[in-house]
Amino acid sequence: MVILLGSANSSVLSRWQNLLAGHHQLTLAGNLAEVRNQAALSFDMIVLHRLLVDVDTCVEIRSLSPAVKLFLLSDNPTPEEGLAFLKAGIVGYGNTYITPERLTEAVNIIGTGGVWLGQKVIQQLILETSKNAIEKVPKDLEQRLAVLTRMELRVAGLVARGRTNLEIADELAIAERTVKAHLTAIYEKMRVGNRLSLALLINQGGT
Repeated sequence: MVILLGSANSSVLSRWQNLLAGHHQLTLAGNLAEVRNQAALSFDMIVLHRLLVDVDTCVEIRSLSPAVKLFLLSDNPTPEEGLAFLKAGIVGYGNTYITPERLTEAVNIIGTGGVWLGQKVIQQLILETSKNAIEKVPKDLEQRLAVLTRMELRVAGLVARGRTNLEIADELAIAERTVKAHLTAIYEKMRVGNRLSLALLINQGGT
């Protein structure tokens, strides 16, 4: 992939460059003006340091290059910040000092069209969607849910209400590893890739 790395912190830029070098074609931008100047060029992804941009800047960059994938890394990531920037068009959010393995995983997932978020941001997203969940299950979703066992239905319902694996285990009086096993089966049967997709499917009525 062709990736633009943007940060005013030279040590952060150097770290990202060292972690991604050899796998991708990299260009560095040491300030916001350079990011703006480069953004309209043919990049697959722009990795941005949160200290360099705000929500409005991300919206601006998206307008300059609508097809580019924005990956924001923050020194102090929080669910609230992540959600605010997600609404501005980013598709990845994590810690500035993310481990090499996680950075590679994140870039690969985002590069193939996925969204990469921290667990706390995912939980917050699920909680937000659960507040606006439909009250009546549509027929098509009801049919998809019919393939689940009674216990799997309970687990899926709790996931859709924003419960963590540990909370589900406590509520259902089962081991956390059993919850994970149920979720693996649920994802396969419902043809979804993760708990956020499952929660959105249920809370938005299969749309």
